[in-house]
Amino acid sequence: MNITTNKIRQDFLNFFKEKKHMILPSSSLVPYNDSTLLFTNAGMNQFKEIFLGEKKIDYSRVATVQRCLRTGGKHNDLENVGYTSRHHTFFEMLGNFSFNDYFKKEAIEYAWELLTSKKWFNIPKHKLWISVYKEDDETYKIWKDIIKIPVKQIIKIGDNNNIQYNSDNFWQMGDSGPCGPCTEIFYDYENNIVNNPESFLENKNHRFVEIWNIVFIEFNRISKKKIVPLKHKSIDTGMGLERIAAILQNVFSNYNIDIFQQLKQHISQLSKVKDLNHTSLQVIADHIRSCTYIIADNITPSNEHRGYVLKRIIRRALRHCHKIGMKKQLFYKLVSTVIEVMGDSGKILKQKQKKIEEILKLEEIQFSYTLEKGLKILQHEIKKAHNNMLSGETAFYLYDTFGFPIDLTADICREKNIQIDLNAYELEKSKQKKQSNINQKFYKNYNNITINNTCVFEGYKKNKTKSLVKYIFINNQSVSIIKKNEYGIIFLDKTPFYPESGGQIGDIGELYNKKCYFLVENTKKYGNAIGHFGKLISGKIEIKKYINTKINQVNRNSIQLNHSATHLLHAVLRHILGEHVYQKGSLVTNKHLRFDFSYQTPIEISQIQDIEHMINMYIRHNILIKTQILSLEEAKKQKAIALFDNQYSSIVRVVSIKNISIELCGGTHTKRTGDIGLFKIISYSSIASGIKRIEAVTGQKAIDYLHQKDNYITDLSLILQCNNSDIKDKITNLKNKIKNIEDKIIQLQQKENTYYITKLLKNTYDIKGIKLLIHVFNQYEHKLLRIITDTLKQKLKKTITVLVNIINNRFTVIIGVTKNLLDHITAIQIMKMIVEKTHTKGGGKKEIAEGGGIYTEKLSIVLKNIPLWIDEQLDKK
Repeated sequence: MNITTNKIRQDFLNFFKEKKHMILPSSSLVPYNDSTLLFTNAGMNQFKEIFLGEKKIDYSRVATVQRCLRTGGKHNDLENVGYTSRHHTFFEMLGNFSFNDYFKKEAIEYAWELLTSKKWFNIPKHKLWISVYKEDDETYKIWKDIIKIPVKQIIKIGDNNNIQYNSDNFWQMGDSGPCGPCTEIFYDYENNIVNNPESFLENKNHRFVEIWNIVFIEFNRISKKKIVPLKHKSIDTGMGLERIAAILQNVFSNYNIDIFQQLKQHISQLSKVKDLNHTSLQVIADHIRSCTYIIADNITPSNEHRGYVLKRIIRRALRHCHKIGMKKQLFYKLVSTVIEVMGDSGKILKQKQKKIEEILKLEEIQFSYTLEKGLKILQHEIKKAHNNMLSGETAFYLYDTFGFPIDLTADICREKNIQIDLNAYELEKSKQKKQSNINQKFYKNYNNITINNTCVFEGYKKNKTKSLVKYIFINNQSVSIIKKNEYGIIFLDKTPFYPESGGQIGDIGELYNKKCYFLVENTKKYGNAIGHFGKLISGKIEIKKYINTKINQVNRNSIQLNHSATHLLHAVLRHILGEHVYQKGSLVTNKHLRFDFSYQTPIEISQIQDIEHMINMYIRHNILIKTQILSLEEAKKQKAIALFDNQYSSIVRVVSIKNISIELCGGTHTKRTGDIGLFKIISYSSIASGIKRIEAVTGQKAIDYLHQKDNYITDLSLILQCNNSDIKDKITNLKNKIKNIEDKIIQLQQKENTYYITKLLKNTYDIKGIKLLIHVFNQYEHKLLRIITDTLKQKLKKTITVLVNIINNRFTVIIGVTKNLLDHITAIQIMKMIVEKTHTKGGGKKEIAEGGGIYTEKLSIVLKNIPLWIDEQLDKK
């Protein structure tokens, strides 16, 4: 029964192919058209719209091996990875699905045959236990009477806290929508006989490991207490490949299956650790798989969204590499082993191997310095931790300064039995967040609307329609009427308004008739429905009434110019920089366009100019922009670019600009490139490692931008009193003059420092053989105060210096203490006393500390009392 993981994967697909299932490829780890998910975390994700009844599929029986990632939200396995035998970030989910085809009996029979048949997995029947929803008698009887499972091995799972349908064996997509009971199959890892359900429940997830979950989607949840039967029933199943491989390969831990064994052997060769069961080896083996597949799906490390999840995983892996002696850039060398061990599943990685390795190597180089420094600080703070609690301020400091994600800090603390003050951490983090403006709050309130409506978009050919009002929402509630001065969302049966999608902002315009006027401020998509956001200016609008629609055509035209220019930009970037350029995001508005793309090296100004030149050349050629509705296969034959590895339907919309640009796109475009008029790049930046951003303007906005630059240059020439062509030389001469003046100032200040130091040496206090110097400067250079402090400490054998500088009603203070006094008193002690008395801020080390704040008379009083305070501190010693 010892077979490879790759064969298990293929046997699963072969079995369901024999059962007349269509074998579909895994979807991307980046979920298509689902903003609720960061990454695909289950096999059903790519079929979500089908379960919701929003989309039809050509096949009623489907089987897949889905690539999944669980690192956040409900399914957050990151913190457990490496410490348990079955948690992973990346894993493969084996699944079979039925859409209004077979149901409970067949689904259970298929699962049982695959698991127990000698032809297939041949697992002994007595080793398998079943759980069912307590109220699901039909499923219970199928297992008992048809499959002939002993009653003692069928466990009924009831509702939690006596709340109906709130059960581990009742699956639901959300607070509303498709749901239903499920049955789970468990494998018993031990041989001694268990005769009661209590023993099963006590040993669930340890001795008894869930291997397959079969969900019967037969209801629609209307509310917390109400569910109704669905007209069409479905099956959704999931079985973790790694778990079933562990069983068939006779190992208890997933990390001991063939795939992980090979990975751990390679890691062991690169490190000082030879124990293949070492926690760090398991963490690294898991994380290299995740990183490899995430990058293959065109995600790169960044500080936001999916890129940040990738960065967290990489940095956690690098910390464990560092821990076991892999301190050089070695992590990326594991990519080749991932590709090798993953078999057919790894084929998608091969062509992107070089890119994956380069990104991982670069991230390791960038993090290596801060990792070393951050670890030293963390280890120091852990030693000082009170009550085994690391302060939230320290955790945030590591996150903010050294890029330590909180789960990385928690991982290190966990090994030392230290907890983190997460409340204080979140408090520190919240201080950096900006308040959302009123409009953002308004729109955010409507993100969770679920509506069963289809709106026909007619905006490709029309800018106005006569439409039927289907739904109205105010304050997240469905209403029948909206009145004057009320904000809300109106849903129609058809509309010319383009909903925000694919980076293109939503249309604005108006809904009206003789008795009312509704100003549309934005348009968004809700499944197959389109919501018109705005305010009713006059009259009233009721559902089931007709209304006229009209988009703001000027606004739409500006958006279209920028959208078509974005396609040209994408094509030209790939032409000039290389076809490895890949779009990472875009924003198309009526004012400008923004385009993010993957590119590892800096872009020269000459290349930016070449990009502008080529795009404007295509604009001058006035090329016809075509849109076609094609099958996905036809689009692929035309080599159309499909962005973000999205999952597309079998029929797609293709936007073509001659043979220059061919892309799948649902947005609106101008008719010819000449309509764009002019293209001008206004900024170029690097927003993350390997991610570049270009912002540009077109048409009249581009002309306005050039006029602004002309005005700016003219103003500069007037200020500098020279011609426009002489501005550069004039500024260069001024810089040289300023440099000469600054050098002279420094020379004068150094002379002044010598004078001050000579004078200050005569004004010291003597306290028990220690020299104390306190002096207040006005409008003095702060850097020079540090020089004075260091010089005084060198000249005086036992000395404490307190130098204050007052500038514009604020003060700074530098405190110095010579090394031979540190056993008696420190700079940080004196600083803490000043901070407490003046309610300001400060910090530092034993030998030198700095602080400051708003100047008040309290500071003068504190300075006068310092000699007495120091005397008291010395007496205590």
